[in-house]
Amino acid sequence: MNWGILIAVLAYEIIVIVGLGLYFAKMQTAGEKGAFLLSNRDLPVAVVAVTLALTVLGTPHIFGLFEMSWHIGATSIWFGLAHVVLLVVACTSTGLWARRLNITSMPEMISKIFGETPRLMVGCVMAGLIWGILTLESQGIGIVFATVTGISIQKGAIIGGILGVLYVCLAGMKEIGWVNMINCFVMYIGLIIAMIFMTLKLPEGGWGRVADFYINQDQAYMLSLVGTPELLFTFALGTVLSVVFCQSISQQLMQPAMAAKSEHTIRKALWIAAPVNGLFGIFIVCLGLAAKANPEFNPLGPKMAGTTMLLNSLPAWLVAWLFAALLAAVLSSFAMAVMAPATIFTIDIYKNLFNPDATEEQEKRVTRIGIIVLGVLAVSVAGYLPPIVSAINWLFAWMTPVFWLIIIGLFWKRSNTAAIWTMIISWTLNSLWSFSPLPEIMGLTAIPNVYVTLVSGLVLGGLLTAVTEGEPGLFREKTTTVAFAY
Repeated sequence: MNWGILIAVLAYEIIVIVGLGLYFAKMQTAGEKGAFLLSNRDLPVAVVAVTLALTVLGTPHIFGLFEMSWHIGATSIWFGLAHVVLLVVACTSTGLWARRLNITSMPEMISKIFGETPRLMVGCVMAGLIWGILTLESQGIGIVFATVTGISIQKGAIIGGILGVLYVCLAGMKEIGWVNMINCFVMYIGLIIAMIFMTLKLPEGGWGRVADFYINQDQAYMLSLVGTPELLFTFALGTVLSVVFCQSISQQLMQPAMAAKSEHTIRKALWIAAPVNGLFGIFIVCLGLAAKANPEFNPLGPKMAGTTMLLNSLPAWLVAWLFAALLAAVLSSFAMAVMAPATIFTIDIYKNLFNPDATEEQEKRVTRIGIIVLGVLAVSVAGYLPPIVSAINWLFAWMTPVFWLIIIGLFWKRSNTAAIWTMIISWTLNSLWSFSPLPEIMGLTAIPNVYVTLVSGLVLGGLLTAVTEGEPGLFREKTTTVAFAY
């Protein structure tokens, strides 16, 4: 067990997380509206940018890409590129709409458009979806500790889960944002230095030898961004669609946008968030390809080869730095993944249904309880999960029809009936596509779930809205009253 590295990593995380958390908790004024959930809607450009970038840069971008690069090579970079497109969409449209409507949760946006029944439907599904992502983030935390210390993934997830809960539980959104600022700087400096060291440490022949490994294995496609036509259609395009159409309306990503000072803040944040997120995946895929090509680490398999290669190849001080950075990246996503469903429960269940007059302190208390309960549940299953990126893409398919409904309801027409039936039918098809022989019967086994929900959401949403009664789109109706801040 690498006690020195473990102590250094834990010391860094505890000092940053607990130190900033206690500071901002002390700064919060009792009864201050929105302080815990949305940081009083006062986050500046840099904090919003790195929080948006790190919220969707966690286990899937690190261990998910280590796994995926093992199987499909450089084509897995499309997972990272998909998140760049996502951030463009979020910072130029959906994030602006969420901030403009002055909401606290995305189901609350649904209620403004379609009413209470669709709100509860979306709230339940979205909270469950984000909890699924949370379990995968817990797996990533467990892998970090398992690699560094030799303990099991389950035990590592418990240690990391405690840190993840502290990341958000002390001061909420403001704590997440400012801890992310520090972690982002530390992460990128460490990653760049690690890439330089790894290039020098590669066996004779360097990256050319890595390329030769795949060419000699008749797997030259592993070195190509486009891979094979099948990979381009099923994985690359499918990943872009599922990431963009789900996460661009997810509470997990929208909550930092809701906490921004203004819409202008969100627009400016794009120019930081997109490169911070996009470049990370390229580094990880390169390291994953190198680990598989190295006979010393190849036998360890896709979950452990990449991280073990870093542990064994880099000097101890840099290993501690890099693993603290990677753990910080996973913890940042863990924090928003646990904060988002807890917020949905507080705003859309507790306050909406049981206590409409809840005070700020009551909301904070309920949210903290939700954070702790969700964290405990997530780490308890962290070691028993499927391949990370595959699971993520299945989860993302659930929100795709809701994206279309939001577009329709904001800019065209609002039909409660159309929204309800579009979601019911689309979600049923998504389940059938995963758990029934329907794809085999139709001869479409290579078609990802997102294509199914994408088409059903667009077609059903449009047709049912057209033939049912409704009201003008929310932004059409409120053209003269909704503030468009620039």
